[in-house]
Amino acid sequence: AVSPMATRNGKATGFIMIALLAYLAYKNPWTFVFVIGLLLSVFLHEVGHFSTARLTGMKVTQFFMGFGPRVWSRTKGEVEYGVRALPLGAFVRIIGMNNVDEVDPADESRAYRSQTFPRRLLVITAGSLMHMVIAFILFLGVYASGGRQQNTGVSTVRGLAESTSPASAAGIAIGDTLVSIGGIAVTDYNSVSAAIQSFSVGESISVVFEHEGIRQTRDVVLAKHPTIAGRAYFGVMADDWGWKDLGVIESVGQSITDIGTTITGSVKGVVVALNPMNSIRHLTKSPEATLETRPTTVVGISDFSGTVGRSDGLKGVLALLASINVFVGVFNMFPLLPFDGGHAAIAIYERVRSRKGRLYRADINKMVPLATLVVGLLSLLLLTGLYLDITQPLG
Repeated sequence: AVSPMATRNGKATGFIMIALLAYLAYKNPWTFVFVIGLLLSVFLHEVGHFSTARLTGMKVTQFFMGFGPRVWSRTKGEVEYGVRALPLGAFVRIIGMNNVDEVDPADESRAYRSQTFPRRLLVITAGSLMHMVIAFILFLGVYASGGRQQNTGVSTVRGLAESTSPASAAGIAIGDTLVSIGGIAVTDYNSVSAAIQSFSVGESISVVFEHEGIRQTRDVVLAKHPTIAGRAYFGVMADDWGWKDLGVIESVGQSITDIGTTITGSVKGVVVALNPMNSIRHLTKSPEATLETRPTTVVGISDFSGTVGRSDGLKGVLALLASINVFVGVFNMFPLLPFDGGHAAIAIYERVRSRKGRLYRADINKMVPLATLVVGLLSLLLLTGLYLDITQPLG
C-alpha cells in the first residue's frame, strides 16, 4: 500500500512539474510543443509493449507514466494504471521477464519467459517499432502539408548566439541569407564554418548578407571562440536547407526513404553517443571536437528545438521530432541490458541454445555486473552531455 505521505509528496512534485511545463509554454512555445511530443512518444512506446503483451496473452500488472512518487493510480482489472511525479519516461510491468522473477504458479503460463520466441521478440521490439510508426506519421504529415527540407544552394541564418556576438552586432537576424564572409562566398554550413576559420581572432572582415531581400555589407571583428581555444568566433548558425512541396504519394515514398536514411545515421550516432572520447574532447575543448561528435541530452535537443521552431515553425519541430523518434528506436535496440535490445538479444540467445524441445533459460544474475557497468557508463555520459548542454547550448 502507498502511504498518505508518499501520495502527498507525489502530488506536490507533480504540481511542480506542471508549473514548469506551463512556464516552458510561456517562455518558449516551440520547445514546449517538442517536449509534449517527446512525452507522447514515450507513452506510445509503452503502449507498444502493453498492447502486444496483452495480445499475446502475457500478464501486465502496471502501466505508469513517469517515475518517482505516485501522483495518481487506479486499478482496472489486473492492471494498475497511473502517473508518477517525474516525467522522465514510462514503464510497463510484465510478469516473469527473467528467470529470477517470482511469479505465482497459477500465472506462470502468462509470464513473458514462458512464451514462444516470436511472441517474446514481438513484445520486446514493439516499443522501437512504435517509434518508427510515429516517425512515419510525422514525416508524412509534414511532407504532405508543408513540404520537405532540401538543399537550396544559399546559406540561411537559423540561429544566433548571444546578443554581444559579432553576428548580432552586425545586425544579422534569423532568416537572413549569408552571401560572403571576408570575401569568401558561402552557400552552406560547412562553407560558413570554413570561411570563419580561415581568419584569426580579432581580425576585421567584411560580411555580406541579405535582410528582407536587401543586400547589406558590414565590417565585423571576429571574437574568441567561447569553448574552443584558438578558434575565431562569429556567433551564427546557418545552413542551406529550404522547403519543397511534395504530393501525398511522393510524401509516402519519401517518408519511408528518410526513415531508412535516419536509421543508418542513427546507428552511427549511437556509436558516437557511447564513445567516452567524444565527451573528453568537448570537456577539454580540444580542436578535434566537432558538432557531429558533440554529446547531448534531451535538455540540449529540446533547447535546440526552440531554434528550429523560430526558424521553420511547427513543420520544423515535427520533422525534428520524427528524426529523434528514429534515433530513440535504434538506440533502444542496443543489444545490452537495460535496453530493450538487451532483452531481445537474450531471447535470441535462448532460442539458439534451445534444442530438441528442451528450453534454455539464461541466468539473469550473470548479466547483472555488465548491466550495472552499462548503467554507470550511461549515467556518466548523461551527466557530461547535460553539463555541455548547459555550458555550450546547441541552439
